[in-house]
Formats: sequence, C-alpha cells, structure tokens
Amino acid sequence: MPPPLLFDLSQIDLSAQPLFDKEAIGKVNPQRFEMQQLDGILWYDKENFLVLGYKDVTEDEFWVRGHIPGRPLMPGVMMVEAAAQLSSFFVKQIYKEPGFIGFTGIDSAKFRSLVQPGQRLYILGHIIKFKKGRKYTTRIQGVVDSTIVFEAVVSGMRI
Repeated sequence: MPPPLLFDLSQIDLSAQPLFDKEAIGKVNPQRFEMQQLDGILWYDKENFLVLGYKDVTEDEFWVRGHIPGRPLMPGVMMVEAAAQLSSFFVKQIYKEPGFIGFTGIDSAKFRSLVQPGQRLYILGHIIKFKKGRKYTTRIQGVVDSTIVFEAVVSGMRI
C-alpha cells in the first residue's frame, strides 16, 4: 500500500501558472537540453520545507524512441533526476544556497506505476535534513493522476 502524500494536493491550484517556469529554473539549475527534467514549480512552503514541481512528459523526450518501442515508459532514473533537480532548485532559489548543488545519493526508491508521454508528473518534495552550506536530504514522491508512481529519498550537497 502506498504511503500518504507528503502534503495535500487538493489545497493547491494545480492549474495555476507556475511560480517558476522552465526559463526561471534554467537560471538556477545548470541542466540543459535533454537533461533538463523540471518544467515548473507550482508551490512551496519555505517554513515547512515543502515544494511542488512538475515535468510534462512529451513524445519528444530523448528516451521515447528506445525505452520500450511501441509503449514508451519514462525511465525511473529520469524520474529520480527530475526529483534531484527539484531539490537543488529549491535549496538554491528559496534558501539561497550558493554555488553548484550536486546530487549525492538516493535511498529507498520504489517505482509503483508507469509514466508515459502525454502525462504530467508532479514531484512533491519535503526537505527532512538541511545543513546550510553543506548537505540536504529530501523525501520525494512522484504523482500522476492522483497516483503515487514513485518515491525516494534524494541527497545533495554544495560542491
């Protein structure tokens, strides 16, 4: 049985314009071209270390042609990359952590359902450990159509 959501999505306007769009994210995160896996930030709660972002999965993703021809499925590693980018953006933009934030680890990853082109993958994050100037750890959930499709704990640090 999947865990409860990190926070209640029904209290957030999921159809709202993003607080930070892909261009704004690109000013903070260094990933470009096919490796930019975060399309927007819809909401955050700085006091409680919570953030909600998304990735619109399209037919133009670089992996569609080869990751199960005829039935393209978003690779789990790309979901985790989107999660790491969400965490890095949140730490740099909202908590003003300077420098390059690198992805340093993943724990407790579980993939529960499929993500396919044409779907929006919501990425929920809750920073559970944060040492300013050093390291952070974030619980992550990926959600498509109200279903948790993956969960993980990702870590990063200033490099």
